[in-house]
Amino acid sequence: MNTSLTRLFAHAKQKSEKLAMISLYDAPSATLSCDAGADILLVGDSMGNAILGHDGTVPVTMDAMLHHTGAVVRGVKNSSHPETPVVSDIPFGGFATVERAVENASMLMRAGASAIKLERAGEGTLAAARVLVEMGVPVVGHLGYTPQSAGRFEGVVQGKSTEAATRLLEDAKRLEDAGAFAVVLEVVPTEVAKRTTAELAISTIGIGAGPHCDAQVLVWHDLVGFSEEKPFRFVKQYADVYETMKDASAGFVEEVRSGAFPAPEHGWRMDEEEYRRWENGG
Repeated sequence: MNTSLTRLFAHAKQKSEKLAMISLYDAPSATLSCDAGADILLVGDSMGNAILGHDGTVPVTMDAMLHHTGAVVRGVKNSSHPETPVVSDIPFGGFATVERAVENASMLMRAGASAIKLERAGEGTLAAARVLVEMGVPVVGHLGYTPQSAGRFEGVVQGKSTEAATRLLEDAKRLEDAGAFAVVLEVVPTEVAKRTTAELAISTIGIGAGPHCDAQVLVWHDLVGFSEEKPFRFVKQYADVYETMKDASAGFVEEVRSGAFPAPEHGWRMDEEEYRRWENGG
């Protein structure tokens, strides 16, 4: 097991130090995020929405997860913090059986992942988590709003009733018992996340779960404003990259059409003598 990763989370929880996790999918943003000081990176199946043009995460395949995990790992290695750990999702259907979970987790670890993430806490997920932990694969759980099973939710916010909050807390404890070293809490009431964080020995990672979680995660494209769509309520945008990049692209298009680009300084010229020789049949 990646003891440095699990030790990072355990130490931070013990010291009440918050960790920052960024979800992203390519080498340049991985290098940038590591240079900016991110503690952990997540290659989430949220790539389905963020970069692949899908309406959800279900269409994301293992091939896509492996491709983008490798890219992120290479970006980390080229950063000023090449030891930054990378967590990767096993996508929809990828842990329907323990055998499939073992195969897919093994491929992600070979691609350079430091840990894998599993959604929900059903018996199949728990069985997969136990076997993977026994193998030495660090496991992160994921509760609350779980996009792979979004079709069974009536609303986005999970754990609003007493019964639902109790069930979420119990599921978190089951994941802890199965050996997970952390659990993502997505779009749950602040009170539920606070109590869950207090009652677990393992770390919680919040996304839309209030300030009391041990770590916080956002998608890179959301936090930098790299989208024209209205962000989710739990997102804070720290920049407006979409407008900046659109303006830059529009400037390029305009100068190409006007002939202003490329200018002489954007190209090369032959030596005058060589040019004359060439023009004269050389």
